[in-house]
Amino acid sequence: MPAIKVENIVASTSFADKLDLDAIAQSLEEAEYEPEQFPGLVYRIKNPKTATLLFRSGKANCTGAKNIEDVQKTIEIIADKLRKMNIDVYKNKDLEIVIQNIVAISDLGTELNLNEVAMGLGLENVEYEPEQFPGLVYRIKEPKVAMLLFGSGKIVCTGARKTEDVSIAVDKLSAELSSLDLIRK
Repeated sequence: MPAIKVENIVASTSFADKLDLDAIAQSLEEAEYEPEQFPGLVYRIKNPKTATLLFRSGKANCTGAKNIEDVQKTIEIIADKLRKMNIDVYKNKDLEIVIQNIVAISDLGTELNLNEVAMGLGLENVEYEPEQFPGLVYRIKEPKVAMLLFGSGKIVCTGARKTEDVSIAVDKLSAELSSLDLIRK
């Protein structure tokens, strides 16, 4: 099985019923808030290296984490900082974290002929326009992910909501390409 490396996890949560982004921007010197440009406040953390978008609705999106633990740690750090500013934040046990997207990379260890791959995998599940983009997009129904395949044998998997789904998708793709004799194991 090819090794898989998670590059980015996007997760969402709600910290409160509403947030005063102006007050938060004034209290957190690391915060970036330009409402004329974008309605959310950007808050970056160095450890774990993540960025979180906070919205007036109390909702937030965390991005940049490489594992679920880093997502949880980021959310806890922000919740603590908001509480220290006397903002009524939901209790940690009520902070539901929803994984929206996991982006991971892998390498099949062999070069691919993307024209043959496109024909072999079936054109109904494939987007391949080499004049537009150098990779082939292959959509897998179960788990529901999109795989970007490159001639080098490298793969980018996106759309997964669980890290196990990335492994399942890469295994499925690898097995399918092997059965079509498009890669040698």
